[in-house]
Amino acid sequence: MWSDLDIIKVIAAVLALMVAIIGHEIMHGYVAYRYGDATAKMAGRLSINPIVHIDPIGTIAVPALLYFSGAPFLFGWAKPVPVDMRTVIYNGGYKAGIAVALAGVTYNFLLAIVGAVLLGLLDAPQSLLSAFIMLFLMYGIVFNVVLGTFNLWPFPPLDGSNALRFLAMQFRWQPVIDLLNKVEPIGMILLIIVIATPLSEWFFMPARLLINLLLG
Repeated sequence: MWSDLDIIKVIAAVLALMVAIIGHEIMHGYVAYRYGDATAKMAGRLSINPIVHIDPIGTIAVPALLYFSGAPFLFGWAKPVPVDMRTVIYNGGYKAGIAVALAGVTYNFLLAIVGAVLLGLLDAPQSLLSAFIMLFLMYGIVFNVVLGTFNLWPFPPLDGSNALRFLAMQFRWQPVIDLLNKVEPIGMILLIIVIATPLSEWFFMPARLLINLLLG
């Protein structure tokens, strides 16, 4: 039998995760829109309505499986927001491409910092409502840091890889571009290998350090 606190924990975790992953995708589309690409807006993907962003696997199944299996961390993803990078780069150059690629990560890290500031202002919870708020902020810090750090990994198709590609194009680092082109077909395989092996301890170490710093 679940207690009221158990139910509050699940609700807080689900809401915090949805805010992290849905906001991440919206920011890609919003920054692209600022550079003249209305693709996401015309598709209705700049809406905060979670229904239009939910991916049955990444938003529901994977987080639920990780949570109920007692995994040490949770992460997930929403449906990718459509972006026409040709329009973005035409209007703003490769720097605009980098901005769009890192928009979601920037959102996640800023949200984690804001959450840490708000959490530091709270007293010990005296009610279920105050406990919910504290849990929501704590989960938000963890999920946003994990999602932001994960997306900075330089494996296609993650944001870090896209940003690195546009940076290399900006400065004409052809060897980097060639390497990313070679890695792209096996990018998902490399991700699975990292996540499913002890390599994940190394790749998620920056996330753990930042979480410990923000949670004090």
